[in-house]
Amino acid sequence: MYQIGHKNVDELAAEYGTPLFAYDEEVLRDRLSSYVKYFRSEEFRTGVIYASKAFSCKAMIRLLSEYGLYLDVVSAGELYTAYKAGFDMKKVFFHGNNKSLAELELAADLGVGNVVIDNAQEAECLAAVLEEKDKDMHVLLRVNPGIEAHTHKYIVTAHVDSKFGVALAQEDEVIRTIDIIRASGHMVFDGLHSHIGSQIFDRQAYAELAVKLFAFAGKLRDVYGIETDTIDFGGGFAAVYTAADTPIPLEEVCSTIICTSAEENRKLGGLIRNLYIEPGRSVVAEAGYTLYTAGCIKKTPNRHYVFVDGGMSDNIRPALYQAEYDLFAAGKEDLPKTETYTVAGKCCESGDILIDSIALPKIETGDILVMKTTGAYGYAMSSRYNKLPGPAVVFVKDGTAREVVRRQTYDDIIALED
Repeated sequence: MYQIGHKNVDELAAEYGTPLFAYDEEVLRDRLSSYVKYFRSEEFRTGVIYASKAFSCKAMIRLLSEYGLYLDVVSAGELYTAYKAGFDMKKVFFHGNNKSLAELELAADLGVGNVVIDNAQEAECLAAVLEEKDKDMHVLLRVNPGIEAHTHKYIVTAHVDSKFGVALAQEDEVIRTIDIIRASGHMVFDGLHSHIGSQIFDRQAYAELAVKLFAFAGKLRDVYGIETDTIDFGGGFAAVYTAADTPIPLEEVCSTIICTSAEENRKLGGLIRNLYIEPGRSVVAEAGYTLYTAGCIKKTPNRHYVFVDGGMSDNIRPALYQAEYDLFAAGKEDLPKTETYTVAGKCCESGDILIDSIALPKIETGDILVMKTTGAYGYAMSSRYNKLPGPAVVFVKDGTAREVVRRQTYDDIIALED
């Protein structure tokens, strides 16, 4: 029987019910320690910022604290979760393209250490908030370098119209935004942030990004007299969803960023002192599984359906992005794969298809089906569509599971209703 964290998946399903998000805690810990180990340099102060949008709960945030990571939040909800988990607010980076006044005020009140400014209007708003509250904050400016990286290619002329950040091609607007930041007596301008995509398989994309960002940092100093000491490369580090995925080994992508940065920094006389990266997906994706129970099985003229007790309510990515996943039947891993199934969810949508076509042994009602690599953007993007209760989340280690998010009850679903 397949095990997660040395505990049989059928035991997990029996104890906690399905659908169930189950995380192998040792895999989580190994990924966290590996990032801390490999993203190090004698020439830079380095930091690993976990992107909480991939998966956030208090137990996960406490794990980050244990390994000394920083935290990226993109909403007041994520920020408040970090606060209630006891995370060090000085190690929080607050992202987002449309932070509200209330969110900026909460960030100031809770003592958030860093805000990533998205645009000039936001810079003006934060300046006013900090002036009113007489508080100081470090900031980065998110810039769009004109590099878009997805899967196996990067295009240096693309992505200039991203909703995030200020395009480097709009240099006047970049300088105007930095001037607003520097004019504030309460914002400390540290440097530049960028993010070029997700699920990136080409290390050269990061090298190209480093060249662009360091060159622009040099231009800021030499042409405009603007000093920077920090570059944040964002995330995009890939995970294995199917056998077709071949992510860059972690040590290699870290080495590419650090070595290229060191080479470019020498040209600038050591201008940049701090480097950050923001892995999210690659930390948690492969550590997480979703357990389903097979329900009805039905043949149509062209498909053989197996329906599960979850679906797009706990994994919207196949419907949104045509994301591909692997899945197996617990206890039948070694049986011949004699059938081709479409794995569909129970939501009242024709697009609620988790896997369009997959070879499996003969599936029977009651079988436990295990979808792999759902640790990122599964629970985080789940919804209460059709009023399906939110699944429980468990961390499993050394054969013992602990429930870190309890399953929603029907009363939970209607708790806010009058």
